[in-house]
Amino acid sequence: MAIKSLSIRIDDEMLNKLHVVADYEARSANGQIIVLIRECIEKFEEKHGEIKFNNKEK
Repeated sequence: MAIKSLSIRIDDEMLNKLHVVADYEARSANGQIIVLIRECIEKFEEKHGEIKFNNKEK
């Protein structure tokens, strides 16, 4: 599995709060974002079914 890089724009206050939450959970900010994305995808798939691709990764 290839690891991709994604750049986001985030205001200072939200970034600072993200770091507090990540530190509390003993994660990096990147690790915390990955956890949040996984949770979002799981909730989506619970409601709408598994996301599938036609032989190509997005």
